[in-house]
Amino acid sequence: MTPVNSRHSTLDANLAVALDALLTEQSVTRAAARLHTSPAAMSRTLGRLRRTLQDPLLVRAGQAMVPTPRALALREEAAAVVRRLGALLSPGEGADPATLHSTFTLQTADLVGAALTPGLLHLARQEAPGVSFRFRTEELEAGPALREGRIDLEIGSIDHVDPETRVEKLVMLRMVAAVRPGHPLAEKALDPPRLAAAEHVVVSRKGRFTGPLDSALAEHNLHRRVTAVLPSHLAAMALAARSDVVCLVPAALPGEPGSPLTHTATALGLRLLDIPVPLPPLNIGMAWHPRHTADGAHRWLRNAVRRALHAPGTT
Repeated sequence: MTPVNSRHSTLDANLAVALDALLTEQSVTRAAARLHTSPAAMSRTLGRLRRTLQDPLLVRAGQAMVPTPRALALREEAAAVVRRLGALLSPGEGADPATLHSTFTLQTADLVGAALTPGLLHLARQEAPGVSFRFRTEELEAGPALREGRIDLEIGSIDHVDPETRVEKLVMLRMVAAVRPGHPLAEKALDPPRLAAAEHVVVSRKGRFTGPLDSALAEHNLHRRVTAVLPSHLAAMALAARSDVVCLVPAALPGEPGSPLTHTATALGLRLLDIPVPLPPLNIGMAWHPRHTADGAHRWLRNAVRRALHAPGTT
């Protein structure tokens, strides 16, 4: 048989679908009804297929049409191609967590990582035993790291606004003062002068001594005493548990369920005191690159983070 001319080398998928319908129905009218088109349009498509394949495909036999040997040889292959096209062009199915074998890299502050890890491991043991997690501290610039695939998810206070990054808010928290049991600040209601006069430890990766609390105290003409700056929330809480310094800890808003970000402070025995000056809320969210939005495995990860962050002890 003469090779197909190069001008026919680019074919649209509709021809394969039409070929399958014609060979299955062995009728232009029935094939047209199956594909919701007119008999005239289907007849033109049959003509195009005949020219492309250089075979009549269906020929008249009395009142019916019968397939040629070439058509019979193509029938199963055409049906298989249409099935593959259907699978290719259908929305992806969600990944079965039980079959996942993945390591997810998450970038978080140490406190967020400590709060999330128990819940994530619990969910993975129950639903996705082949999954493991790698936590990185906030040493990478998250936008490029997400884009380059060095991290799968950033969780925390999202402060970058790269146009392509997807960001989802997870929970809003407030800051409270954490002190050791028996600390003088816990003896009576806390007021701004007593809070400012206490020794404070500040958490800052960049070594900064000031933050929103200093601005709020300045409204009362007060200046707090910062005696230490640490890069780690966990280290700051450990210091507060063994000394008279005050550290700030995120906690749930009044009336909301307790936050897992407060669990470490509670485990250390720290007393949590309401701060007597208004502070901006702390918004915890997660960010990822859009190439992962529809990926089933990444969807499981994001859903697991939501559940772990809200109820790590019960999921």
